[in-house]
Amino acid sequence: MADKQALNIVKFKKMKTDGVPISMLTAYDYPSAQLAEEAGIDMILVGDSLGNVVQGNETTLPVTIDDMVYHARTVKRGAPHTFIVADMPFMTYHGSIDESMRGVRRLMQEGLAHAVKMEGGQEICGTVAAIVAAGVPVLGHIGLTPQSVNMIGGYRIQGKDAKDAQRLMDEAKALEAAGAFGIVLELVTEEVARAISEAVSIPTIGIGAGRYVDGQVLVYHDLLRYDSSYREKRFVKTYADIGNVIREGISQYVQDVKQRSFPEERHVFNADETVLESLYGNAGKGADPK
Repeated sequence: MADKQALNIVKFKKMKTDGVPISMLTAYDYPSAQLAEEAGIDMILVGDSLGNVVQGNETTLPVTIDDMVYHARTVKRGAPHTFIVADMPFMTYHGSIDESMRGVRRLMQEGLAHAVKMEGGQEICGTVAAIVAAGVPVLGHIGLTPQSVNMIGGYRIQGKDAKDAQRLMDEAKALEAAGAFGIVLELVTEEVARAISEAVSIPTIGIGAGRYVDGQVLVYHDLLRYDSSYREKRFVKTYADIGNVIREGISQYVQDVKQRSFPEERHVFNADETVLESLYGNAGKGADPK
């Protein structure tokens, strides 16, 4: 989509004001990003969820800044006209501001991202403010925060009681005050997600957060069932099942190779007779090279 113009944080805020939902999708490589851009996605998240769906890890914790830089850069090549957010991986923004800035610099300069995403609430707001002051847009992320999965006791729904709801509201307002341009709400009850969306002036992007947020984000591999043993998730809608298509295609290829039905004559390249003569001599002219 050569005529497409990448959106920016000012336009995203206007989309919220105008009631225009924001579409967001994860992508981790060149062809995935290219297809997402061609489909008209508003924003691409190069998520540390690549640790699960690309690297095969049980959690996102093993993902490094080098991983994120590599994947962000390849996504940027595939979607040069789309706003790209890159995740700050586990423990890269909880130390000194200088350490956090080094990771941000790499994602922006080497990874070519437009913005970074950080998980957490009030405990990271000082770092968020410093990064924003340095001229880097920050997308917040509260609710279920996968990098803290060991602290929160697994993948649990957030905002199910009044105390937890107030905590999430306080975190959202703190991130807004720190300068975040938007907030991802993951696995948050619909009622609480709606209240937060109405209380803050910045866009909220939901994943498993119901119908009343300002946008939605899904993982590429969930939306397309791009997996060998896909596990159903209540908050995901499947739009295609490419896992089965890929498996069936490869299986057919294997069968064709075993049965010598591939390659066919239309797939081969032929040399002229002088080439055969040089290899086999006159005795080999017209003979089967085997």
